[in-house]
Amino acid sequence: MAIRTALSILSVHQFEEDLKTAIDFCGAHGAHLNALVISLGTAPTIGNYNTISSVWLDERQREIDALSEKTDEIRTALNRSEISCEVQEVYTEFAWADEDIAERALYADVVLIGRQAAQDEDLRKRIINGALFQTPTPIVINRGAGAMNASLRSVLLAWDSSDEASRAARQSLDLLRQADIVYVTMVDPVARMRTHGEEPGADIAAYLARHGVKVQVDRIASGGRRADEVLRQHAVDVSADLIVMGAYNHPRWQQTIFGGVTRGMIEESRMPIFMAH
Repeated sequence: MAIRTALSILSVHQFEEDLKTAIDFCGAHGAHLNALVISLGTAPTIGNYNTISSVWLDERQREIDALSEKTDEIRTALNRSEISCEVQEVYTEFAWADEDIAERALYADVVLIGRQAAQDEDLRKRIINGALFQTPTPIVINRGAGAMNASLRSVLLAWDSSDEASRAARQSLDLLRQADIVYVTMVDPVARMRTHGEEPGADIAAYLARHGVKVQVDRIASGGRRADEVLRQHAVDVSADLIVMGAYNHPRWQQTIFGGVTRGMIEESRMPIFMAH
């Protein structure tokens, strides 16, 4: 899938690094940047006789004014860039933020979550729930200090024959074709006709190769380690610039309670991850 529009979610509190990364990403891909500045408002304080506190109303207005000021800063910075771009601002509450994000993510090819936005736990949760799980749009989350390389040398594709992994591979084809090598990586694969086939990884490798992707299949034994640990270590071993994977192969309630590969990758990885659901 060609990337023509990228939605970058920016925290009103800190955004300079994420904005620069988004500009560089869109410049490298010739994509239009939609910068969405979000302020998660404080929940209203109810006073006596079920009235809303005047202190909360004053604080709400200060937050709205700050959002407008920061949006103007971002618009000025983008006007100095040479990319196609626009800026939107959203003042919302925690309970509604995911719907606000999902509404805008529908009209992007990818949603960018930089280190500064990812450090805001409340905002990160709302972005992932809204963009990743309420729309078909993939995300790129980068919690590391370095920006995603414009020229990808090595990409790790985490493959388990799931629908989510298949969507991730298809939606990232534009990026995979750019890479010098894509490592199709499977952890403890088992040869079964209804999953991996007689030779695990062979079918997805052939599919990608027909799209002009240079592929190497790596089948790795976990040795009792968690799959997310194995994937992160292998990404380091092959000097991957990007990890591509499906999100939440198991029911989300199970992932929330027990953790899981996706949650482990989001919380522990310090290299860019392209995720699709």
